Amino acid sequence: MAGTKKKEPQLFPQIITDNQEISPGVHLIAFKRNTTFHPGQVVKIGIDSEHPPRIYSICSGNHEDEIRVLFNIKEDGFLTPKLSAVIPGDTIWVSEPYGSFLGSDEAAWWIATGTGIAPFYSMFRSGIDKNKKLLHGVSYLNQFYFEDELEWAMGENYVRCCSRESSCNVFPGRVTNYLTNLESFPDVKFYLCGKALMVVEVRDLLIEKGVPYENILAEIYF
Repeated sequence: MAGTKKKEPQLFPQIITDNQEISPGVHLIAFKRNTTFHPGQVVKIGIDSEHPPRIYSICSGNHEDEIRVLFNIKEDGFLTPKLSAVIPGDTIWVSEPYGSFLGSDEAAWWIATGTGIAPFYSMFRSGIDKNKKLLHGVSYLNQFYFEDELEWAMGENYVRCCSRESSCNVFPGRVTNYLTNLESFPDVKFYLCGKALMVVEVRDLLIEKGVPYENILAEIYF
């Protein structure tokens, strides 16, 4: 109905079970899973019931006992510095999972930058990584979160792109540089997750290369 205000998801208290700093300034927090979700979905998280929550992709498999969330600390932000300091037993406020950025068993390319790897790791942990190619772009080598597990399982279908440091088996440049060098693309869905600039650049590049617009799905991180 026109003019109807969209209902905000209700938040519920959740007890923190774990908080790991997996890379400098990057944390993976966990709480018990008490609902079902589809890999690729998001939750809203708040540090209390007073301040506005933020949206985060789920970063765990849909059969695991815990839901995990990956985030980097924004020094000038309100929420992430406080989230990074939680310890097991602390309470945060979390919505039910929702969203339409849904993984499937179909062949696809997953393209991420930074913590935008989260929904794809959820898809991977949920067992829908067959017939998938994963591109992960970062600035520094220590930002390839979960790389040992992904490389072991996906092999050549896991492509790391690093723009500011170099290493063997890592493409020297951004994901856009990697994609520009390719002559053709398969007829599959392309999932994009990262900051808005990356999503727009990659989407435009794929379209210029002949990928149909309807084959491109995007989740923007702010």
